[in-house]
Amino acid sequence: MKALFVAAECAPFAKVGGLADVVPSLARALGELGVETAVFMPRYRGVEEKSGLSEIASLTVPLAGEDRSCRILRGKHPKGDVPVYFLDHPPYFDRPGIYGERGEEYPDSLERFALLSRAALELPRALGWQPDILHIHDWHTSLVPVYSRFGVFPTGAGILLTIHNLAYQGTYPVERARGLGLPGEAVSALTHRGELNLLYGGIRFADLVTTVSPTYAREIQVDGEGLEGVLRERASRGELFGILNGVDYEVWNPETDPLIWANYSADDPSGKAINKAKLQGELGLSPEPDMPLVGMISRLVDQKGLDLVMAAFDRMMSLGIQFVILGTGNPTYERFFREAAGKYPGKATALITFSEEWAHRIEAAADIFLMPSKFEPCGLNQMYSLRYGTVPVVRATGGLADTVREYDPASDTGNGFVFEEYAPEAMLSALRRAVELYRGDPEAWRRLMVRGMREDHSWASSAREYLKLYRRLTG
Repeated sequence: MKALFVAAECAPFAKVGGLADVVPSLARALGELGVETAVFMPRYRGVEEKSGLSEIASLTVPLAGEDRSCRILRGKHPKGDVPVYFLDHPPYFDRPGIYGERGEEYPDSLERFALLSRAALELPRALGWQPDILHIHDWHTSLVPVYSRFGVFPTGAGILLTIHNLAYQGTYPVERARGLGLPGEAVSALTHRGELNLLYGGIRFADLVTTVSPTYAREIQVDGEGLEGVLRERASRGELFGILNGVDYEVWNPETDPLIWANYSADDPSGKAINKAKLQGELGLSPEPDMPLVGMISRLVDQKGLDLVMAAFDRMMSLGIQFVILGTGNPTYERFFREAAGKYPGKATALITFSEEWAHRIEAAADIFLMPSKFEPCGLNQMYSLRYGTVPVVRATGGLADTVREYDPASDTGNGFVFEEYAPEAMLSALRRAVELYRGDPEAWRRLMVRGMREDHSWASSAREYLKLYRRLTG
């Protein structure tokens, strides 16, 4: 069986969020189950620095009134043997950003990802390699089943759409459809609530639809960002599934992680204290080994519950903690955390940047990981945190509810601390429970840490669930 992944992101070549981690990890995990996998993505600026590329084909794709000349470049993922094919069209993709710059989406984003979708359907002919499955991801590739269904570029492959975050749907004025090369009936089928909605089209016309956790698959049928109707329809036909993402333990493993200061394991977690001391020194935090260090690694956007953190921040700090946050996004949040670091010198610090290295270091150094998301399709950082002995404090939503269980002191079970109500007081109460256990019962805290480190959230079981769906699509 052969499967072609089509996505806007794939680490390490291009990464904005968790999608970039999922695509290569799942492709490799399916490869271990005997599926021949490959990835297709845009050739963004700087890709050559991360893989040697060779031109293997060319395509001419009509779009927006022009014939778009494209090269197909072949590279290889640095971890494993998964080939990665790049769509090279410099006018669309040779830019400083992936989706946009300075917080603004590129104005031609519709055309950019329409080109990716059309080229994905042309790619098998150009390569002489016919996949059985086209596994597409999020709104950026949701035109693939639309083009196929309406005869623009038909394919014999089964099409599986994975929704990583329903909040991003690819919506545009209907008049923008003129350059897409779709018949009128297709434009009508893509129109939802008076707008072109690419994700809506993907959900309607993909053969099967998945999302990235069982709880999120249930939640979006009730509150689906306006798409709950079509999602309930797919679910009623047995065509919507929730499969929890996994963790690539070749990348996220404190025993072997080359980006942290000291390696450690569940059998000997002593190296975690070394990482904490090093991070405190590097970031100007007071060298206090017994003060709980709370970490956050997040896109600074509304989804992530940052309004709760802002509302409760002074009360959080009054618990006697240190705080570090890594991320970029909304200027309001960036400004708040910069100012908070200035208000609490030696106690709080803000890294307003994107850094894979600092993400690993914070996971290794922090005692507690705070993830108070308004919604969270899956979430990966809570699973990274468990592996690194960084106890998660999360809101019970989506994949957070599927992976984090409240600590019960009576039975000494659970792997973290959970709150349900989306309110600063509820978040603060969960964080307080964590801090009190950390200070009041170090032995119980150590058992809690080690229990999380021994859990298995690898891709193996998730890949088997995807393989079942691939087999269903191929008969």
